[in-house]
Amino acid sequence: MNKNFYITTTLPYINSEPHIGFAAEIIKADVIARYRRQLGDEVFFNTGTDEHGLKIFMKAKAMEMPVQEYCDLYSAKFKPLKEALNLSYDKFIRTTDEHHVAAAQEFWRRCEKNGDIYKKNYQVKYCVGCEMEKTDSELENGRCPLHANMDLEIIDEENYFFRFSKYQDQLSALYKNNPHFVLPASRLKEIEAFVASGLQDFSISRQKEKMPHGVPVPGDESQVMYVWFDALVNYISTLGWPEDEANFKEYWPGLQVCGKDNLRPQAAMWQAMLMSAGLANSTQVLVFGFLTVNGAKISKSAGNTIDPFELVEKYGSDAVRYYLLAEMSPFEDGDYSEDKFRTRYNADLANGLGNLAARVSNLLEKNAIKTDLKIELENSDIKKTIGAFKEAMNAYKFNEALQVIWEKIKASDETLSRETPWKMTDSQEIAKSLKPLAQTILNLAYLLEPFIPEAAQKIQKQFLTSQITKGTALFPRLT
Repeated sequence: MNKNFYITTTLPYINSEPHIGFAAEIIKADVIARYRRQLGDEVFFNTGTDEHGLKIFMKAKAMEMPVQEYCDLYSAKFKPLKEALNLSYDKFIRTTDEHHVAAAQEFWRRCEKNGDIYKKNYQVKYCVGCEMEKTDSELENGRCPLHANMDLEIIDEENYFFRFSKYQDQLSALYKNNPHFVLPASRLKEIEAFVASGLQDFSISRQKEKMPHGVPVPGDESQVMYVWFDALVNYISTLGWPEDEANFKEYWPGLQVCGKDNLRPQAAMWQAMLMSAGLANSTQVLVFGFLTVNGAKISKSAGNTIDPFELVEKYGSDAVRYYLLAEMSPFEDGDYSEDKFRTRYNADLANGLGNLAARVSNLLEKNAIKTDLKIELENSDIKKTIGAFKEAMNAYKFNEALQVIWEKIKASDETLSRETPWKMTDSQEIAKSLKPLAQTILNLAYLLEPFIPEAAQKIQKQFLTSQITKGTALFPRLT
């Protein structure tokens, strides 16, 4: 029986252009969504843009633009990623959408009705870059280590607070009863330790006169919602919550993916908010590592940002997807460099998959050998590969899943070189050598569809015809 499956990325903050770090996150989510569709699941894949908060307000002010006009301009910069990266998401939500604003307000009311929202005066150090409060223990030399070039804001005002502390025991129980709730295990231990150390209630509003760009607090025109409180609700508002209860129940709870800097909001704050609103917790939270460039943190000031659109324009979406999936472990920090990109492209795509498909198809065409292939995942030639592939995919280890496939590509290439069918003269012997290899290529192309969909679909179309022809090069070698 087919299952409903929901997956969402975090929503990138629109204070800057799309960068390769978010591209890496959404590509991983896309692989999961495509893989689950292959398994027969009904998938709902969500992404979008986060558009409220002090950072956005300050950026629009600096650019001398009305804040909504700024949001419209910068949100539109993220939508073309769908075509550029060949993404298959179903919904692109904006937190300035009218429905989302209404959903965030209803979520507030439910938490308030449960006694979890109250008002008090407070003073706190606040990192605008993280849009989060910071304790002295989290600072290095008096600054946020993630945004060391930014001064901390000192907020001293009367705001609404969420009773985060109330949910300490329930969160600890959630983690204990679901040992894979957060992956990798090291991140689960990290959030368990954070919760066990004692939770402090957090501010969920700002004074409108100081920061007018936010969702209005229900019943209090003088306050707007804190950006995290509003933005997290997108994971359910995108499903039509609260009006479309049927669709919401069809897909929620779901899988969330994020970067390691999002661990606390996704795995603790949001989960406590769901408990307060009387809604089911997320199914699982995958926490991916950071991406660096030539070993350095990506930073505008360092001048090392990588534009994903330019990268795709130069190398194609499949090549970009492949590198970001194959070069690094998803749960650890990974690195991009032009040299490593080109080396892996030539070795794996041009000389590996592309060359194998070209050699076999060329020999089939040259010798006029007819085939009648179909995708067959249970044949003896690939059964072992599929087992290892599924094991890696079920653990979300995309690099290991691709390694399994490339081991089979290498073995097939070695078989071709050993049997040398181009030296044979008997057509039956040639066919006996080439047909199993063609079948393997077709099967591997099916497994590769979630990763490099364009090339995988081309191979399938090419190898599902009775007379396979060489066609154009899938991945021309880089010189």
